[in-house]
Amino acid sequence: MKVSLWLKDALCVAWLLVCCELAAPAQGNAFNSNGNILIADQFNNRVIEVNPETHKIVWRFGTGSNQPGPHTIIGTNDAQRIGDFTLMAGTGIPPGGTPDCPNGCADNRVILVDPAGTIVWQYGKAGVTGSGPNELNTPVQNTFLTNFDVLITDQGNQRVIEVDPFTNKIVWQYGTTGVSGCGDNQLNSPNSAELLANGHILIADENNNRVIEVTRDKKIVWNYGSCTSSELSGAAFASRLPNGHTLITDSNNHRILGVTPDKFIAFDYDTASQPGSCNAANTCPLPSRAVRLANGNTLISNQFDMQVIEVDPHKKIVFAQGRLGVAGRGFDELNAPYDAKVIGDYTGLTPP
Repeated sequence: MKVSLWLKDALCVAWLLVCCELAAPAQGNAFNSNGNILIADQFNNRVIEVNPETHKIVWRFGTGSNQPGPHTIIGTNDAQRIGDFTLMAGTGIPPGGTPDCPNGCADNRVILVDPAGTIVWQYGKAGVTGSGPNELNTPVQNTFLTNFDVLITDQGNQRVIEVDPFTNKIVWQYGTTGVSGCGDNQLNSPNSAELLANGHILIADENNNRVIEVTRDKKIVWNYGSCTSSELSGAAFASRLPNGHTLITDSNNHRILGVTPDKFIAFDYDTASQPGSCNAANTCPLPSRAVRLANGNTLISNQFDMQVIEVDPHKKIVFAQGRLGVAGRGFDELNAPYDAKVIGDYTGLTPP
C-alpha cells in the first residue's frame, strides 16, 4: 500500500500544525487533546487515548480481536500521534502471552490510521512474518521523522530500518538482517530507536544489555552498558533529554535510569517500589517504556503491573492509569500496557 498524494498533503499539514502550533486542540474529552495520554495497551490489542482527569477513553483503535485486519492491531507495543493521525506498531503476541493466543498471534505491521480508524498507510503484511520487501518480524517501535520517513525497530529481524512511506522502500538500516550478535552492524533484539537532533540514531539494544548511539555511517559513538557488562539487563527504551542525559528503561532490573553523557547515574527509580507491586511469586514488574515530560515528571509503562504511572522528581506517583496487578478491559483497566505518551509533549522524543 502506497501513500497517496492527498495523504502526503495531509501529513504536511499535520506536521506544520504540530511544529508551528497553528492548532490548539481542546482540552479533556476531545480527541487529540493536549495532555491526554496515548497508550499502547498490548494484550488488549488496542491503542487508546485517555483523559487523565476522568480516566475515560476518548478515542480507540482495535476491536480486541487477535486476527490482524483493517480495524485491528495485535499486541501493539508503540503508538505515536502525528497531527490527527496515529502511527502504531502491530508487534503481535508472543506464545503464552494470552489464553486466546497460546502459540502466539502475529501481526507484523506498522500502520498509520486517521481519526476515523481507517488505515491510510502500512508497512508489512498482515500476519506474515518475513524479512523481504514490505515484510517485518515483530516490529516493536516506530518513529515518524521530519522528512516523512518512518523509523521501525524490527526486533525479530535484528535491525532498525528507515522506510520511505511513498515508495515503501528501505532507505537506511542498522543491524544485519536475521543475524543476532554484538559485532559491527549487529543487534540482539533491539527494542527502540530515536532520531537525535545531531542526526544520529539512539538504539535500545535490549538483549545486548546496552544503549548505543550510532551515526548514519554505522559507527557507535556513545554507549551505556555493553554485551559483556552488567550495567543494564534488558534495555527496553532510551531517549535523549534536552539536558543531554539519556533516559533508559532498564527492564529486567525494574528501574528507570537517567544517565549523563559521561555515564554518571543522575536519576533512578525502582518501578517495584510501589507497595503491592511484586506479587506472591516475587515477580516484579518489567517496565517497558519511560518518557520524560515537559513538567519534569516521568511517565512509565509498568507493563506487568498493568499500569501507566507518572512519577515526579521526588519519586512520588502523581497519576496512575490501570489497576495495580489487575488485567482487564473495563473502566480504568489495562492489560500489559507497553507504551504511553502525553499528546503534545515530545520532550526527549523525536518530534514529527
